[in-house]
Amino acid sequence: MILNIGDDTYPDILQTIPYAPKKLYVLGNEKLLKEKCLAIVGSRECTKNGAKLAEEYAKYLCDQNYCIVSGMAEGIDTSAHIGALKSKGKTIAVLGSGFKHIFPRENIKLFNEILNKGGAIVSEYEENTGVTSKGFVMRDRIISGLSIGVVVVEAKSKSGTAITVDFAKKQGRKIFYISNNDNNNNNDNNKYLKDEANKGDINYFIKKGAELITCPKDVLVNLK
Repeated sequence: MILNIGDDTYPDILQTIPYAPKKLYVLGNEKLLKEKCLAIVGSRECTKNGAKLAEEYAKYLCDQNYCIVSGMAEGIDTSAHIGALKSKGKTIAVLGSGFKHIFPRENIKLFNEILNKGGAIVSEYEENTGVTSKGFVMRDRIISGLSIGVVVVEAKSKSGTAITVDFAKKQGRKIFYISNNDNNNNNDNNKYLKDEANKGDINYFIKKGAELITCPKDVLVNLK
């Protein structure tokens, strides 16, 4: 299906952003684009606990009737989609390429599972459009643009997630950064948070306006 900007089927929230895509190519349940959506994004090279947190937040937010949006990249994106699917919730994957060029290739199975379980795949590119770095950057504005808020997990200050956060700030979206207060010294996410370089990354997102959160409920409280 093709949704043209200005059509009744085109998501209202996306029409409000600067440089909104003139058309969207959609596979699956296009009605999800009209629902309340929250994005979960983060590092491709996440820790095991980061992946677990992304799943847990996705499950909880789906249970609260939010649709989870992410970019189907490795790491946090993948975990967010999986968490939504495990809760029998709703999820939208936004691609930076056409539908015939899935990236990473390892996520073709996830691509099909999202469609088979009532989710949606979205791209502003024709199906034969290949993978480019510019495509991923432009995809990021759609991820935040479809969402009322963006939840960040273990992201670096120089990353695709940082670009998504920049778009979210310009679009007036809420931004959240997950902080784990688990005192278990063996927790690999704790080690992530204790690393000085990673603390710098966390501070970067705080300066961008991100709210530090410690549980999924914090997202809902801060959206009010």
